[in-house]
Amino acid sequence: MLTGATVPLIVDFLLPRRPVSHQAKDAATRNAWRDYVFGRAFQAWPARPLHDYRLKFTMVYLSEDPRPGDINNFVKPIQDALCTLVYADDSMILDVSAHMRYLSEPTAIRGLPRKLAQAVIDGQACVYVAISDSSALAEELK
Repeated sequence: MLTGATVPLIVDFLLPRRPVSHQAKDAATRNAWRDYVFGRAFQAWPARPLHDYRLKFTMVYLSEDPRPGDINNFVKPIQDALCTLVYADDSMILDVSAHMRYLSEPTAIRGLPRKLAQAVIDGQACVYVAISDSSALAEELK
């Protein structure tokens, strides 16, 4: 979706907070983040969990922090929070796309999903999450 390929979007939403790493030492912080993600996702996805789909998980972190942390560590807690809500099992996620951009640097909005583009325009530090149909491998590798 972010590469210009048209992939059927299933659900997308914003998390207007700094993400929490799966390596966070405080379990209460990790649990609070999981609950927050679940709640925001529930507002966007009030349906039953999907079964037997091939899915793509996309995440974009718009950071105002000059030292935001490792993008890879932010993916898993969000994926885990969506499991049993949006999809029945996280093994349905075949593709993962994670991106981080700094709000202090220019970001073109052309071709971005509407919610992400609006966050860029507003200068809103947040995490954009999208679940879409997985596409052919050749499309993913463009």
